[in-house]
Amino acid sequence: MEKPRDLGKDAENRAEAMLVHGGLHPVARNYRCRGGEIDLVMRDGDQMVFVEVRYRSHGGYGGAAASIGPGKQQRLILAAQHYLMSSGWSGPCRFDVVAFEQGREGHWIRDAFGT
Repeated sequence: MEKPRDLGKDAENRAEAMLVHGGLHPVARNYRCRGGEIDLVMRDGDQMVFVEVRYRSHGGYGGAAASIGPGKQQRLILAAQHYLMSSGWSGPCRFDVVAFEQGREGHWIRDAFGT
């Protein structure tokens, strides 16, 4: 049985490959600051994309994508603001989610927070 951390790393690797195949370019991984963490930072043309990767071993309780509640969204937004300030980026940005459930292909949700 794989450890949750290993499953998470595998999901991040699969998500990055999916996004690169979709035309995005990697910028950073596991960006951490005091307020939170961003799994993947990618570029999509002139947009900076902050990506949350979720993995769930089963689809109960709404599945992987539904597990990103308002509190998690707020932590992601704060981490993204920190990243933007430290990087000097002033262009457009968005939040995407890549959700995986055991035995299924990943589901890429663009502009997941409707920002």
